[in-house]
Amino acid sequence: MGIFSRIKEFFTRRKPPVLGLALGSGGAKGMAHLGALKAFEEAGISFSVVAGSSIGAITGALYAKGYSVGDMMGIVEGLNRREFSRNLMRPFADLGFAENFLAQYLDGFSDLKKPFAAWVTEADTNCGRAILEGDLPRALTASAAIPPFFRAVEIGGKKYYDGAFSNAVPADQCREMGADFVVGIDLAAFPKKDEEKSIVSRLLGNAIRVVMPIKYTEDCRARGYAAADFMLRPNLHDYLATDVSAADMDAMFRIGYEEAKRQTEELERAIGGYRDRRRKKN
Repeated sequence: MGIFSRIKEFFTRRKPPVLGLALGSGGAKGMAHLGALKAFEEAGISFSVVAGSSIGAITGALYAKGYSVGDMMGIVEGLNRREFSRNLMRPFADLGFAENFLAQYLDGFSDLKKPFAAWVTEADTNCGRAILEGDLPRALTASAAIPPFFRAVEIGGKKYYDGAFSNAVPADQCREMGADFVVGIDLAAFPKKDEEKSIVSRLLGNAIRVVMPIKYTEDCRARGYAAADFMLRPNLHDYLATDVSAADMDAMFRIGYEEAKRQTEELERAIGGYRDRRRKKN
């Protein structure tokens, strides 16, 4: 083995894997993301590459900016929940209020401390794409624009809706950005079955599907699982994306925290296993 090969082997063996974090969609269930991040903080696990859809994009951008979980909890406290709830009562509401709120804490992609992508779904084609530059608050609102609650957000002459329609947990995007090992968090892993829903909920769901200007792609969920090395699945079965009461949000935070805490040792073993396999391969 030549000197240059030995040098390469030396550094390859000691270089830690680039960890990616893919945060899934889920509205108010995003409080579980914060709980999981708190558990990761306590375990000393940090991520170098971040991608997200919908509330996962918003949480991911704040994380990529360098905000701690405590900081993000403070930002959540500053959210006008009454205004948010009022907007949910108006079909295809404008997300300008959310964009203005986010602009208080986030500037542009170039100001982030970690590579970050917001996943969106194009209104005209129903195809997904990652936004990695430009107006960050606008990209985040586009990623979270779920109809019929909110209207599409225009960026560069094109209109976009919620990223969950095409990629609910964008782990594959983390890989595109250079992550070696990707952790995903799926907030919708335990959906309610139709028979568990009330008659009103079922009728409302059917009505919403009729007026939806965009559809879920066949692989919108499977692609995230295929690309992730490790998927956290907090059990949020009893909660809705619109549950913004303080009690519900606190409960969802705890569920995310406890699930990540429970899985921490297994995650660390999985990362270590990846590192060992890479060393043997090199």
